[in-house]
Amino acid sequence: MLKKLIFCCFLAVLFSCAEEDEREAEISKIPVEVDLSRFDQRFANATGDSLPGLKRDFPYLFPKQFPDSVWIEKMQDTIQLELNTAVTEKFPNLQQLEFDLESLFQHVKYYFPQQNIPKVVTLTSDVDYRNQVVWTDSLVLISLDTYLGKDNLLYQGVQEYIRKNFEPEQILPDVAAAFGLRVTPKPRSRNFIAHMIYYGKILYLKDRLIPFADDARKMGYTEEELEWAQNNEDQIWRYFVEQELLYSSDTELHTRFLYPAPFSKFFLQLDNEAPARLGQYIGWQIVKRYMEKQEVPVQEMLQTDAETIFNKSNYKPKK
Repeated sequence: MLKKLIFCCFLAVLFSCAEEDEREAEISKIPVEVDLSRFDQRFANATGDSLPGLKRDFPYLFPKQFPDSVWIEKMQDTIQLELNTAVTEKFPNLQQLEFDLESLFQHVKYYFPQQNIPKVVTLTSDVDYRNQVVWTDSLVLISLDTYLGKDNLLYQGVQEYIRKNFEPEQILPDVAAAFGLRVTPKPRSRNFIAHMIYYGKILYLKDRLIPFADDARKMGYTEEELEWAQNNEDQIWRYFVEQELLYSSDTELHTRFLYPAPFSKFFLQLDNEAPARLGQYIGWQIVKRYMEKQEVPVQEMLQTDAETIFNKSNYKPKK
C-alpha cells in the first residue's frame, strides 16, 4: 500500500512538472517588447542647454512647480555627481535586466491578458529606498541608485536590514512586487490573518511571474533566513495560534511580523535569530496550499477573501 502511495505521488509530481514546462513554453512565445529608457544616463550627461529636450522627453519627472534653476543646480550637486558615477560603474548596460523584464512581462500578459505593458525608465532618486520601484498604468520607474550593492559607501547610515537588499539581483523581484501591489485588493478585514494572506498573495504572484527566481529573493531574505523560516514554520504557526493572534486586529502585529525590521518580534530569546516578516512567509505558505488544492486562476485567487483561502487551504505547517 505504501509503495503504491509513493508511486502515485511520484506520478503526480511528474505530471505537475510536465504541465509547468508546457505552460512556460507557451509563455515564452508571447510577443512583448521592453521599452527601456535610461533617464539616469541622460540626466548625468545633461546641461542647461539640453534641459528643455530632457523635459520634453520625460515630462512626468519634472514637476511644473520647480523652475529650471532647481534642475540645473541638481546637475552640479556633489551628491548627485557621486550617484551618477556609482550608477554608471555598476550598470554600464542593462542587457540582463531587459532580458529578465521581457520574461516578467510575458508572464504578466499570460496571467493578465488585458494588462498594458508599461514603459520602463531607470533613474536616480537620492537613494529613496521606500520607492525603489514604482509601477503605474503606463510606467515602471526603477531607482538604480538603490541597487548598487549593500556595502556601497553611499549607503552609510542606512540600517543593515534595509540595505541588505540593495543588490542588482533584487530589482526583478521588486518589479514583480510592485505589480502585485497594483493588482492585489487590500484586505477587507483588519484581522492579522487577512493581512498575512494579502502579502501571501503577492508572494504567490511572484511564484507565477518570476518562477526562475529563487524563493529567498522573492522574500528579500538571505538563504540563511529562508532556511530558518522553513525549519521553524511549525513553531511560528503554533505561536500565532496559541497566542490567539490570527483574528486579532492589533496593528502592532504588522510591525512585529509583516513589515521590514531587523527581526520578527516574538518577545522570546529566539528573536535575534528570527528574520523579519515571518507573517508574510506564513501567508505565502497558506496561499500556496490553497492553490494546490483549489487550482483556480490566479486572478480569481487574488479576488478571493482571506477567510475563504484560509479555510479551504487546510493549512498545516511542515514539521
